This record gives sequence, structure tokens and C-alpha cells, in this order.
Amino acid sequence: MLIGIVGKPSTGKSTFFMAATSVPVERSSRPFTTIKPNRAVAYVEVECVDKEFNKQCNPRTGYCVNGRRFVPVELLDVAGLVPGAHEGKGLGNKFLDDLRQADVLVHIVDASGSTSEMGEKIPVGSYDPCNDVRFLEQELDYWIKGILDANWQKLQRESRLVKKKNEDILTEQFSGLGMNKDIIIKVLKELKVDDKPIAEWSDEDALLLSKKIRQIGKPIIIAANKCDLSTGWDNYQKMKKEFPNYLVIPCSAEAEITLKGAAKAGFIDYIPGDKTFNVKTELNEQQKNAMKIMKLVCDRYDGTGIQKCLNAAVFDFLHYIAIFPGGVGKLEDANGNVIPDCYLMPPKTTALDFAFKLHSDIGRGFIKAIDVKTRQAVGKDHALKHRDVIEIVFKKPS
Repeated sequence: MLIGIVGKPSTGKSTFFMAATSVPVERSSRPFTTIKPNRAVAYVEVECVDKEFNKQCNPRTGYCVNGRRFVPVELLDVAGLVPGAHEGKGLGNKFLDDLRQADVLVHIVDASGSTSEMGEKIPVGSYDPCNDVRFLEQELDYWIKGILDANWQKLQRESRLVKKKNEDILTEQFSGLGMNKDIIIKVLKELKVDDKPIAEWSDEDALLLSKKIRQIGKPIIIAANKCDLSTGWDNYQKMKKEFPNYLVIPCSAEAEITLKGAAKAGFIDYIPGDKTFNVKTELNEQQKNAMKIMKLVCDRYDGTGIQKCLNAAVFDFLHYIAIFPGGVGKLEDANGNVIPDCYLMPPKTTALDFAFKLHSDIGRGFIKAIDVKTRQAVGKDHALKHRDVIEIVFKKPS
């Protein structure tokens, strides 16, 4: 699973990336500060199962605070996108190629309207951020269509002479974008071209296919960043109204960085995703003023929005589930760590899928699985649920 951070230059992409991962990256109002993609680990929140067993967990990866488990996910921050990127403008071709393996996109939009379409700094409120939503859609649509166009004659020939099914031809074509056969079949059925030979498709058919692949295969969340600046809230409301099919989340990446920094310094208690924070020590006037501003941001937007974007990407859009390995009466590993692991698994994961995730030998030697909460044995085809605790019984290889 890979979450792609996208947007035009200077909207706060790298700031969002840093707020989510706590990894320092170069930040600047200059367009194209980010040239090479940045990769790092962020965390999504899962309700831990430790309290259900009257235990205190010790995660090997991520962390857990008061039953709130933070599980690692990978983020990719790519070079900024400008109109005409699919034609190579700006760093367009590189930007788009870097996104091939992203499963879901978080589009960072400057909700304050203080960045031009080319990523240049302009007065607050002088640009309509709704334009950014439209042009990102268009650039992704034409990028995908360009991939199709490059091999169009070959695809038509396969359809006409080899007589392959449309889903097989297109799955091969778009496998490099992370599109599996299920996605392609869904797209073809929705467009009602599953039985129409590709050799008979029009250019409009190809463009509609590209749009639908983008909608289903590369879902987008809009992070309305810089909402705390003047005009930011009004533009956030405007985006929600103009794009009702999108999830638009008000964000302040700068506020998240400030709060995490204050928590790390011991000034406040703050957990990512919280709508508030508690001051722990005596602050000087500058610190007090900063915290007053942070409180105003959190009160108005129910937090900074960064954690909301990450959680929505993984659980609401990709529909992943969290599975904890464990055993009946034994939730510790060999080192005494309690419920040390939590795996994010795709929807429809079976007990056998989870066994292979743990280790190929465990999958090959699978005998049965046990739902630790209910103590019931389940078979290899049993569909797992979010927050299941699963023990795998297997035959060790000889």
C-alpha cells in the first residue's frame, strides 16, 4: 500500500509530508523545491485490542497510546504538477511516472488561494483553488490515455486477431499502474464496453476508460491546506459544494508540525488526530501566543486534518483492515512483547492470505486458524474482519 501526496508546487505538499511523517524535507515557496520523490513512514490510527484482553501492548513497529494504535504506512511526496504536465510541462512526466504505484492520492490544495496555477506566490484570495481540482483530474486522465494511445494499434490488433478478452488486454496494459483485473472488469462494466471489441472503440471510448480508471484505480482525497489563512475556510466550503463526490478535509500542515514539535519538547500533551491538546509546563509569551493560535485552529477544524486524511485514505478509500496475530492464552512473542504486531490487510483477506503474510512457510503449512476473541476455529477461506486477533495453526516444513 502506497499513499501518494500530489499537487501543484508551493501548496504545502512537502509541509504536509513532514507533518505526517516527522521527516524533515526541504520546504520553500519556490516552485519545484521537491525534485526527487520523498518516501517515508506515516501512521494510521486503529483501536487497539489490548484492553479487551486486559493487557498493555508493546508494538514492535509504530506505537500505542491509551489504546490508540498507530500503524505504519508508506507515503510518497512527488514533484509538483502544473497544467500541461501530461505533455511534459514542468516536471510533469517525472511526476506522473512517480505516481504509478500509488494506491490512493491525497491532493494538497492551497485553500487560501495564495498560489498561482504555476505554483508562484500571489496575494491571499486571488486564485480559485477549485481550478486545481479540475486540472489534476484532467492531467491524470490524459496521462492514463497517453499510456493507452502509445500501444493503441497493438491493443486493437490483439482484440481483432488474437481475440483476447478486453479485461485481459487492458489488465496487461495497465498492470504498471497497479491496476488489477478486478478493477479493469469493474471499469468495463460501468462503461458498458466489456463486450465491445477494442478494435471498434472510438477515441471517446478510450478517454472515458481513462477517466474511469483514474476514478476507481487512483481515488483522490482533497486536503484543503492552509485553511487557517484568511479566505481558507470560505474556499474550503466552496470546494465541498462544487465537488460533492470528493472527500474534502480542512487542513493546516503547519499547525500539525507546530503541535508535534511542542509535544516532543514536552510543552504539551498531543496525540496526532486529537481535536485539542493540554499544556504541561509554564510557557513564555511567544509560546503562549503560538498555542492560542493552535487552539483556534483545532477548535475550528476539529484538529489539523492531517491524521484524518491518512486514516480516510487507508480505511475509507482502500478499505484496509487491521489484523493482530496472537494465540489463545498467549499474546506475547518470544521476547515478552505483548500484541507486538498489527498488519494492515486489503479487503476480503482470508485466513490463508494472512498466514502467507506472516510467512510463506506458515501459509504452505496451513492447517487452520483460530479467532482468538471467540476461540473458534476457522478455515482457510474464512474472511477476516477489522481488529480480528488470529492464531495460525500450521505444519512446520520438514
